[in-house]
Amino acid sequence: MPGSKDYYEVLGVDRDADQRTIKRAFLKKARKVHPDVSDDPDAEEKFKELNKAYSVLSDEQKRANYDRFGTAEGMGGQGYVDFSDIFGGMGMDDIFSSFFGGGMGRQGSNRSAHRRGRDMAVTLTITLEEAALGCKKTVTYDRLAPCEDCHGTGAAEGAHEKTCERCHGTGFVTSVQRSIFGQFQSSSPCPDCNGEGTVIDHPCDMCGGQGRTPNHEKIDIQIPAGIASGRQLRVRDYGEAGYRGESSGDLLVTVAIEEHDRFQRSGDDLICDISVSIAQAALGCTIEVAGIMPDETIAFTVPAGTQYGDSVEAPGMGMPAVGGSGRGRAIARVRVEVPRKLSGEARSLLERYADEMGEDYSRGRRTMGDRIRDAIDDILD
Repeated sequence: MPGSKDYYEVLGVDRDADQRTIKRAFLKKARKVHPDVSDDPDAEEKFKELNKAYSVLSDEQKRANYDRFGTAEGMGGQGYVDFSDIFGGMGMDDIFSSFFGGGMGRQGSNRSAHRRGRDMAVTLTITLEEAALGCKKTVTYDRLAPCEDCHGTGAAEGAHEKTCERCHGTGFVTSVQRSIFGQFQSSSPCPDCNGEGTVIDHPCDMCGGQGRTPNHEKIDIQIPAGIASGRQLRVRDYGEAGYRGESSGDLLVTVAIEEHDRFQRSGDDLICDISVSIAQAALGCTIEVAGIMPDETIAFTVPAGTQYGDSVEAPGMGMPAVGGSGRGRAIARVRVEVPRKLSGEARSLLERYADEMGEDYSRGRRTMGDRIRDAIDDILD
């Protein structure tokens, strides 16, 4: 590729490498060049380059585009998606800080509590129609997932976990400093076991002994019919994987519903506007509008004498209640439209109506010239 290094060369893999080989190559190099573990002044730039290569080659569609067109976006695109964008509710720094051991030396006596994986959060946007029907949506995100090579144990085949010789299993080391005021004693997480109290004599090559690695995830989420915006769905064990086989966190999916072009939602009720003429409002009518369900029609009955701003209802035509216990109402706010232009005949009829009702419309009375012009306009129309 002109102007940039070949992604396969950056990772050091063949062009026909499978996903496991690509992932293994990335993790091996990431341990050397990531800014959290490398003293190289150019470590950040080197990791960004490595990140570019992996984010493209680990995605089947982007890799296919890259192989065919030389860019991840295909013929019309360029660029890539980095980990700061694709790692769900966690940023790149959080993911790799955990992966490279930055989060494993926390203080506290409950060791299993900080070995457990953290919950993750994503937002899923759907339409109002999808919320009404219920639907299945695919969520794609990245997380620290159980290592495929060691099945989450962190140990290579035949390896064993043993007590850390430096801290003797406590997870902490104590240091003593002398000063003119006496001796000061401090305790800190053990650097050999990262505060775990145990070490593995032969850690897994893929995960470095953590039992988890960065991984692309794609899961299907079932959205129940009638769900409201802001509702959270919990997917068990699909958050961050735990350390060395401890339980994973959960994935929290927050549902956001797009604004609809016709309906506003209030609980299980759907509110819309309908327009009627002066005659329809006075005499009564039925107005039909498309409902929220496929091929559904809502018939609103507008009674005679309806005023501007009045509301009419259609029971059972709103959003379904979660769990299937009926539907809310469809509510229509009536807008009475006053014509901006009247034909001569229509004006005469309205004047006769005003006379019949004893209404004063003298300020709007038309002259003979106005009537002639109206008649000519009617002929031309």
